[in-house]
Amino acid sequence: MEIGYMKKNKYGRGMQFVWNMLIFLGIFAGAVLICSFYRKSEGMAAYASPVFVLAVLLVSRFTRGYGYGVAASLLGVICVNFFFTYPYLEVNFSIAGYPITFLTLLIVSLITGTLTTRAKQRDLLQSENEREKIRSDLLRSVSHDIRTPLTSIIGSTSAVLENEEMSREEARELLSDVNQEAQWLLRMVENLLLITKIDREQEIKKEPWAAEEIIGEVSEKLQKAYPGIRLEIMVPRTPLFVSMDPILIEQVLFNLAENSVIHGETADTIWISAAEKADAAGSRAIFSVRDNGKGMPDELLQDFQKGVLRPEIGADGSGKRNMGLGLRVCSAIIRAHHGTMDLHSDLTGTEVTFSLPLT
Repeated sequence: MEIGYMKKNKYGRGMQFVWNMLIFLGIFAGAVLICSFYRKSEGMAAYASPVFVLAVLLVSRFTRGYGYGVAASLLGVICVNFFFTYPYLEVNFSIAGYPITFLTLLIVSLITGTLTTRAKQRDLLQSENEREKIRSDLLRSVSHDIRTPLTSIIGSTSAVLENEEMSREEARELLSDVNQEAQWLLRMVENLLLITKIDREQEIKKEPWAAEEIIGEVSEKLQKAYPGIRLEIMVPRTPLFVSMDPILIEQVLFNLAENSVIHGETADTIWISAAEKADAAGSRAIFSVRDNGKGMPDELLQDFQKGVLRPEIGADGSGKRNMGLGLRVCSAIIRAHHGTMDLHSDLTGTEVTFSLPLT
């Protein structure tokens, strides 16, 4: 596994280098073509210098590392001198006034490239810090959530093994509890694997899938897991094909519906719907999961709107499962699909909607 990961990393770095070089050469080719078009104009050197400064800025912005920006600065000075400064097709820095002009161009280009590269690195560092914070919160969340079902499993199995006089019905009830706890742990592990997949892959592999088919799969799983809950499905009459990873979106819908079952308390009905909506931003598929429970606490709703999910929600002795991990998984999956998620809750229930682009 380690060897395979190293090979994948090496391949990724090679592709990144090729991509950076293509950007570098493409931008400089464009600058040369623009300046060549106006080459016969009087005072071309004065116009060529800003064009190549812009080229340096673009190279620094769209490539990684300092090297490409510095190389662009040096190459820009040489190009202006060789192609667009009289005498043409000669490198000559001895002409009166030219050394200062080109030195100024080089300094401006280097400063521009350095500042742009530093700004990119700062943004990358901030993004990495946010990801580390999410990992830390997930670790705390998982540590808390896994401890409760494991304690229950150990207690139930110990009771069955140590009490030889226990009736068959009592043992069956305890083993049923163990089965439920084990299934919940399995879903927890699946969620963690999904997060790992999203974290390692830069782009989710998407393909057109019918929203009705995904919702149908989710409804079957929910009916098996929670037979006492009433499901209402609302889908368009014509098939709605959405570009997505079907397994991930199915997991999102199941997680949201399961949160409604576990945390809705008084909820006995769940509505799952899909519809198409067109606006100025384009056509989008809108998915919704709604329940008729007592609603979500105001502090949790505020945390969700701020993009913060507490690691120990529901740890009040009520025995409810933490919904932080489930919402984190859902939010991460939707963001990876370039979609958005919104939550609304009041005394009549909770509704979570998310949208995915149709193109």
